[in-house]
Amino acid sequence: MTEAVALSLSNGPDSRKAAVWRKHTGLIVGATLLGVILLSSLFAGFISPHDPLQHDLRNTLQPPRWAHPFGTDNFGRDIFSRVLHAAKLDLMIGFLCVLFPWMLGTVLGAIAGYFGGAVDTVIMRVVDTFSAFPFLVMVIGIIAILGPGLMSMYIALTLAGWSMYARLVRAEVLVVKKAEYVLAARALGYLHGRIMFRHILPNVITPTIIFAMTDIVLVILSTTSLSFLGLGVQPPMAEWGIMISEGKGFILTAWWMVTLPGLAIVLVGLALSLLGDGIAKLLRERA
Repeated sequence: MTEAVALSLSNGPDSRKAAVWRKHTGLIVGATLLGVILLSSLFAGFISPHDPLQHDLRNTLQPPRWAHPFGTDNFGRDIFSRVLHAAKLDLMIGFLCVLFPWMLGTVLGAIAGYFGGAVDTVIMRVVDTFSAFPFLVMVIGIIAILGPGLMSMYIALTLAGWSMYARLVRAEVLVVKKAEYVLAARALGYLHGRIMFRHILPNVITPTIIFAMTDIVLVILSTTSLSFLGLGVQPPMAEWGIMISEGKGFILTAWWMVTLPGLAIVLVGLALSLLGDGIAKLLRERA
């Protein structure tokens, strides 16, 4: 009787919740942390106590205190407000500059893998050309041609990032197109577009989604690096790279100007990395 009660308790709701927590701790922590960051950035206008662009020369380089939780910069601007508004901009850049390459690379990779032959050769030679240059070097080169600015950064990050998705999708399509359900679809006379987008792509898209999670981290780091160098987002917009660049001259006297925006970048990277690893683990278990 005692063993039966213990077994019943071990299979209860609390025990199942504990098991799920132990098994997917990274996924839960990553999703929660990213959710908090996203909500904070979306409602930055309501949460931030000050205008992120408002100068207050009477309160320059003030350390963190109640009125300014993250302190102020050399222009008297509230760093907490600027970090929140910068989160919205950096996350938007990160997601959009992964979404566009993901879409472009997925379509071209699927076409190359499905049709093969001359089509595959042409597309993959273009992929090899883009892959021959280091990512950041290509981004800087494109921005140097187009000129610094937000739109230039969108274009540069998209052109530099699509080739990896194309290569990844092509490899998956080469395997899946030989599957029985694809051969059956061909035998039924389905159009190539229907076979690719309704039968093949849904079964090869998962690895690209997992890769995109880690790619967002790379894009955000690239964005802040470009802004730090003066090639990306331009002042006076609130952006983490700009904030670190502006604070580097005060690192010994006003540590909060560099440390707190840098900590925001670390937290976003940690959240996305945990989320990506958790999703990959969950999909492996279901495979």
